[in-house]
Amino acid sequence: MSSIKNHRPPTDDFAATRFKRRFLTRLTAVLVGGMFLDGYILGIIGTVIGAISTELEFTPLWEGLIVASSLGILAGSPVGGWLGDKFGRKPLFMIDMGIFLVGSVLQFFVHEPWQLFLVRLLMGIAVGVEYSVGWPLMSEFAPARMRGRLMGLTLVAFYVGFMVAFIVGYALTTTTSVDWRIILGSSTLPALILFFARFGLPESPRWLWSKGRRDEARAVAYKYMENAGDMDDVEHEHERPEGRFKMLFSRRYWRATLFCSMFWLCAVTPYFAIATFAESVLKGYGMSEGLAGGVGLSAVATAGVVLTVILIDRAGRRFLTVPPQWLCFVLLLIIGLWAGAPAWVVLVCFLAFSFFNAGYNTLTGIYPGEVFPTEIRGIGTGFATAVSRVGAGAGTFLLPSSMANYGPQATMLMAAGLTLVGAILSQWLAPETKGKSLTETAAGFSH
Repeated sequence: MSSIKNHRPPTDDFAATRFKRRFLTRLTAVLVGGMFLDGYILGIIGTVIGAISTELEFTPLWEGLIVASSLGILAGSPVGGWLGDKFGRKPLFMIDMGIFLVGSVLQFFVHEPWQLFLVRLLMGIAVGVEYSVGWPLMSEFAPARMRGRLMGLTLVAFYVGFMVAFIVGYALTTTTSVDWRIILGSSTLPALILFFARFGLPESPRWLWSKGRRDEARAVAYKYMENAGDMDDVEHEHERPEGRFKMLFSRRYWRATLFCSMFWLCAVTPYFAIATFAESVLKGYGMSEGLAGGVGLSAVATAGVVLTVILIDRAGRRFLTVPPQWLCFVLLLIIGLWAGAPAWVVLVCFLAFSFFNAGYNTLTGIYPGEVFPTEIRGIGTGFATAVSRVGAGAGTFLLPSSMANYGPQATMLMAAGLTLVGAILSQWLAPETKGKSLTETAAGFSH
């Protein structure tokens, strides 16, 4: 009982409500900040890869490896998810930002291709941990009525971070002689701020309850959760054996694993490939290079995420997941099949694709936190993240050679085919989780 006493909420109802809202705002802010940093780190490399390649005398292999070094996510997400399920969300939430900070600083001291590869690989690991710990933490604290919006805000931050990276990188490389190491290392300041901002955050009450630490879970829930129904739902958690990787493929959860991982892969692969090499893709269709390419596609994508966040707790998850994928398939098909299409048609199709693709990409950060149960929520999110990054890494690594060897039209037809797979899968499996408790959403695939 001492833990309840130590974490007793304020006695005044108004003060307690205000305290809980401030906490939710703070939690959202540090999660949004983390995802902004993810987008910034992944986007900034594209603005200086030319200068790095020239100075460090990259071979084509090194250039592809450096750009795809974010594949550290492949290790960071499942391992981080497993550790988060085993030892708690709170400690991993601090550790991954510490890795971000160390990696950001190390970029100032890079002088060889292998050094840059290892540093970016380390930062990719941190991105993976952030996904597999941050999203479960948010889903376990967020009120059911606004869970979609709060989790979706983190995706807005990612796209804003990616877009800001293009703007900062373009501005610094075209108007100043700042060394590329300084540009890459510019992520140090936000990483430092976020590292200190995360001190003092509580452990997830659902995780505590699932581990049999019920008094602590009640104390945290009553102190930090505003809605009585959400607090009561914490006590619907079952104390189960420790979550294991093999549970993802059990009869109970294989559908959730298949949907979350493959939907995510089919969503991000064409986006990262096209966005990372926006200038060369547009140039392949006869359009001039410049800031408008990368920033324009990123800005439109950000708008798509924002609209999805506004609508998600009203229109529902499935409506915002299935139809946009079919539309994106048609848009890429037009680009790939219409030989000699006017440049403005191609540009409009690319912009529309970026808008709608980013919209349903928002759901990739929401579904895993809802459809996996607490004991494997981190592992499930981490596995889905890793699978998605196989696609993202392959897309960024293979797109330049595909454009050179097969041409832009064939490349876009490949992207259309992958989008079609995602549309069919979502038509079959995408659940509706709007307004439901986590107990209900996690049970959706288990019947």
